[in-house]
Amino acid sequence: MKLDYLELGTIVGVHGLQGELRVKPMCDSPAFFQQFATLYYDAQGQKPVRVVGVREHKLLALLKLEGITTAEQAHALRSKVLYFKRSDAKLDDDQYFIAELVGCAVYDAANGTHYGEICDVTSPGRHDVWHIRMTDGRALLIPVIDDVVKHVDIAAGRVEITMLAGLMDANS
Repeated sequence: MKLDYLELGTIVGVHGLQGELRVKPMCDSPAFFQQFATLYYDAQGQKPVRVVGVREHKLLALLKLEGITTAEQAHALRSKVLYFKRSDAKLDDDQYFIAELVGCAVYDAANGTHYGEICDVTSPGRHDVWHIRMTDGRALLIPVIDDVVKHVDIAAGRVEITMLAGLMDANS
């Protein structure tokens, strides 16, 4: 399901004396931050703040936000989550946000069998893994690879997969 506002990162500290924020990304990389002119202090978009500057520093994003000019002001925002407006994000057609996958119903692409819904996504190695809460209460782990994932429709909250031989047994 498409969400209006998504988590971008958590403020983890201050960088320097001019109010620059150290932000741990909740996305693939700090470079993703560079496309936003406005961020939000809340998940409803009621508290906007203009982005004055953004740069990468190791695995963090360093943000300069309007109105935050001292280390003390920046420190007061520590542990706060920053959000972005979904419609401001630029993604390729075959890309989606993990937060939008959670809750999607999972069906067999060939016969329409309803397996359950995605309850979590992890990245243990080369490919992401979808955690599916099956209709019978069991957990199923699905690798996010082309042989398995056939169709993702975030707007409809629906994912279609092909169950590879032995995949269901491996999760028992």
